[in-house]
Amino acid sequence: MNNPSKRRAFLQGCALAMGSSLVPRLHQKATARDSLDHDRSQRFSVSTYSFWQFRGPKVPIETCIDQASRMNFDGLEILEMQMTDSSNSYIQQLKRRAHSQGLALCGFSTHQGFVSPDSTRRQDNIKKTIASIEQAYRLGIPTMRINTGRWGTIKSFDALMANSGIEPRLEGYTNDDAYKWVIQSIEECLPVAEKCGVVLGLENHWGLGRTAAGVLKIIGAIKSP
Repeated sequence: MNNPSKRRAFLQGCALAMGSSLVPRLHQKATARDSLDHDRSQRFSVSTYSFWQFRGPKVPIETCIDQASRMNFDGLEILEMQMTDSSNSYIQQLKRRAHSQGLALCGFSTHQGFVSPDSTRRQDNIKKTIASIEQAYRLGIPTMRINTGRWGTIKSFDALMANSGIEPRLEGYTNDDAYKWVIQSIEECLPVAEKCGVVLGLENHWGLGRTAAGVLKIIGAIKSP
């Protein structure tokens, strides 16, 4: 092809053909990427409790972080009782480990009990809950689960579960007494939760939170966003 004008026209035609063939591919890639981004709006997390060993030693939080990352979870909720230390160095180590694997620490599961006529016992649990809120803050966790507690008249947890989480009240007291204790105790924790930016979520398991009506009764009585 010695004619320069013909050679130039041929090359231009090839370029147009190649460009037109790339358009569908680029569109397909963009569509796939958009679809992936859309799918990622649905993110999934797992609790360290999911890796709990009922027999044998507790699974370290570090191991749970690694396993959650390998299973491609987006976030991890930490069960406080699985933590082996509450020092700042340990907490920063957990944060760093999760961050390095692209895993968000999204929840903190704690245990406390406010269903008691003993004001000293309730105050101890308030202090424990406040310490947990501050620990969630240091971990960078925005939400924390709390419990109402229970009457404790059934000593065996297995027996409690066999009875669907229902237990008799302490003699001489009513459920209204228990609701008052729980509501007042949670209210005492709220200023610290607000200061730390930690949202408290009420467990719906045993105790006064066993039913939806019980949970709503407590939430409705507490004036907090």
